Parts: sequence; structure tokens; C-alpha cells
Amino acid sequence: MLGREDLERLEAERLAPYAALARASRGRRVAEPEAPYRTCYQRDRDRILHCSAFRRLEYKTQVFVSHEGDYYRTRLTHSLEVSQISRTLGRTLRLNEDLMEAVALSHDLGHTPFGHAGERVLQPLMKGHGGFEHNLQSFRIVELLERRYPHCSGLNLTYELREGILKHSLDFEPERIPTEYEPQLNPPLEIQLVDLADEIGYNNHDLDDGITASMIPLDQLEQVELWREHFGRARQRHPDQPFAVLKHQAIAWIIADQVEDLARTTAARLEEREVSRIDQVRDKRLRIPGFSPAMAERHRQLKQFLWDHLYQHPKVLRMEQKARRVLTDLFQAYLDCLQALPERHYNRIQEGETPERVICDYIAGMTDRFALDEHRKLFDPQQPV
Repeated sequence: MLGREDLERLEAERLAPYAALARASRGRRVAEPEAPYRTCYQRDRDRILHCSAFRRLEYKTQVFVSHEGDYYRTRLTHSLEVSQISRTLGRTLRLNEDLMEAVALSHDLGHTPFGHAGERVLQPLMKGHGGFEHNLQSFRIVELLERRYPHCSGLNLTYELREGILKHSLDFEPERIPTEYEPQLNPPLEIQLVDLADEIGYNNHDLDDGITASMIPLDQLEQVELWREHFGRARQRHPDQPFAVLKHQAIAWIIADQVEDLARTTAARLEEREVSRIDQVRDKRLRIPGFSPAMAERHRQLKQFLWDHLYQHPKVLRMEQKARRVLTDLFQAYLDCLQALPERHYNRIQEGETPERVICDYIAGMTDRFALDEHRKLFDPQQPV
């Protein structure tokens, strides 16, 4: 049997010298005995998988609201796809896959119902009350809002995972990072790569979902180089296959193409800059992970196409207006009558937390379905309360 110390030894032997080793972790906020058969990052991953905020991602919007169909991605399936891409990159570059998986699974815990539309609603509502940003909300969840252990609030994760949640974006704003997490430094390379895995994941599954929903014009999609190349290759190799099969094959090849390019480019930059220590990848003057110039342009082209033809589609914008109305109504209703909040949230206000922050935490944690049901209960006289 392999114990934790064996796993840590194997990491040290196998991983790159600039990888984030589990045995070098800065540890947890509240000290705990180590797990006998898991490294600290494996334990972090498992704590994320078992927390209630992770389960709620199943009914939180990626682009399409969950009641629009069972086929479309949700925040949960998106997180799983990012995890898969992250692990591939980690294994290829000899990085710590367990840390990458934990960051990938936790990176969207703080997302609101109705996707980014919900975040855009809460931002002005929380102006003057501490603001709202989904990465910071993810951090609040794992540090404060999840209550699973008798000895501490939150999930008591390792320093590196907490840092990874705060610095998930490559373009994180240092002024929003608590000084404890060294805002002047990059996070480990593992965390930097998860941000790019996130982009690869959502661009391609949003493309898939948008085509399935008949919201993306296929004739104009031919202008996108990545699609034109890989769909054309799929059609040439498998002319007898239906469009649905060719679509899936093309998107699988696009993902593989981008992942391979990202891994090769990152490996080349590591070699060119003679990176041999983790403190070098933490230097903000070095931007190590990234696509080659050619792939970066193709990636940008795909993102722009999705923005123009999917995220600005009338159906998506109509859903955003609905989300704005629902969440704004809920926020104001709770603010007007604090006693309408569930008891555990109302008690937080009684204990000294600001009403706006407590209401924001409650709404941000809702699923799409729960927010719509709660709105009906509060505003439809025919609905039971």
C-alpha cells in the first residue's frame, strides 16, 4: 500500500523542479493531522467534491438556463471539463495534477445563478458594500460559508488552493488580493494553466451548445479558422457521417489542437527562460503559459465569434434581462424585510454582519431554479410561500 509519504516521495521524483509539491505546501489555516493515504492537495480536491456549493453547480447556468434542456452545459459539467483539460496539461508538463484538479473543480463555486448575468446584477447592488466578484465569492465560500467541520469555518483548504481561487485569472487585480496571499506574485504554474484550460473549455462547449441550440449561423462559422480546418477535416475523413457526429469530432480536434499548442508553447518558454525553481514561475514579470502567436490569434477569433453570435444573441440577452429583474427583486425584497430570509442567514445579521453582504451571499448561492421559485413565492400571490 502507498501511504501519503510514499505519494509525496513519488511526486518529488516525478514532477518538474518548478512544480508545486504537496510536501512543500504552506499548510492549512487550522492545523490538522495529515491523511494517511492522500496528499494535502488530494484531500483538498475531495473536500471540494463533497461540499454543498459544488453540488449546486449542477443547476447553475453556463450560457443556457438549466430548464432549457438537459443537454446543455452547466457550471458543474463545465468544471468537470476544465478539470479534465487541466489534468492533461499537468501530466504532460510534469506538474501537480492534484492541485490543478482541485483548482479547476473549485474555480466557479462563487458564481451566481444565471451565469455572468447574475454577477453583473450583484456588482452594482453591492457597490459601497464591499462589491462582488465571483472569484472572491468562491474564496468566501471555502473560507467562511461552508460549515462542515466542528473545529473551523469553511473547508480549511491548503494555502495554495486558497491562493489559486483568489488568483484563478491570469489577469487578477493585485489590489483585490489579501496581503497574506502575496498579490505581487503569480500563483504556481499549475494555477496559471487552469485559467487557460478554463478558456479552452468554455469556448468549445459554448460553441457545441450554441450550434445545438441553432443559435450559431453555420455559414458564418466557416469564417472561424479553427472550425473551418477541423470540421473540414472531419467531413473529408468521414463523408458518410451525419452532421452531429462531424460536429463532435471537429470540436474534439479543436480542443486537442489548443491543448497541444498550449503545452508545447509553455514547455518551450520554460526551457528558453531556464526555469528551474517555483519562485521563477511566481515572478510576475514572466508570463510563461500561453499559446503560440498563431494559435493565440485563432483562439481570439473564436472568442470574438462567440461574443458576436452567441453571447449577444437575442435569446441570451432576453434571459439576462429576466435574470436582472429576478435577482434585483429578490435583493430588494430581502432588504425591505430581513425576516424573510432563512433563519440561519437572518441570525448572521443579528450577530453583526451587514444585511447587504448576507443577502448577497444567499442570492449568489442560489441555483437558477431556486431563484425563480423564490421569486414566484415572494411576488406571485397565487403561489404558496
